[in-house]
Amino acid sequence: MTEETSPAPRKKKASLTEQRRSARSFALQALYQWQMAGQAINEIEAQFRVDNDMKSTDIKLFHDLLHGVAENKTDLDALYVPFLDRALDDLDPVELATLRIGCFELKHRIEVPYRVAINESVDLAKIFGATDSHRYINGILDKVAGRVRLTEIQAKRLSS
Repeated sequence: MTEETSPAPRKKKASLTEQRRSARSFALQALYQWQMAGQAINEIEAQFRVDNDMKSTDIKLFHDLLHGVAENKTDLDALYVPFLDRALDDLDPVELATLRIGCFELKHRIEVPYRVAINESVDLAKIFGATDSHRYINGILDKVAGRVRLTEIQAKRLSS
């Protein structure tokens, strides 16, 4: 008697939301490495692409976040520094990378709703940050959004 074999179940393709979440996660880790080691951003990107399974990752978003944050670091830092309760140098490196990603998305990725940009950064802080750092990130990015996305916020309030 022969045993029937069924094909291995196909892995469901990651949704666009999952691909973007993966891109943000990898970008956070790569930016952390960049901040800590000072290695060239192109080298870090190449290393991440080789060392990680990025089949379920929005590679373009990963690239855009990584390079966008690195190229706009000074402008991004200026967005949130007024809302810090401590010196910039005293920020935890994970919080710093998370704030930079959140500010980059708020300022440069206008197609991403401000609530999504904030929530994605908060989720990163929950996964990678210290206890309760997600609350700190949320409070700061909410204030940044009030400046950078005021029109969007007001329109949302009017439609509610």
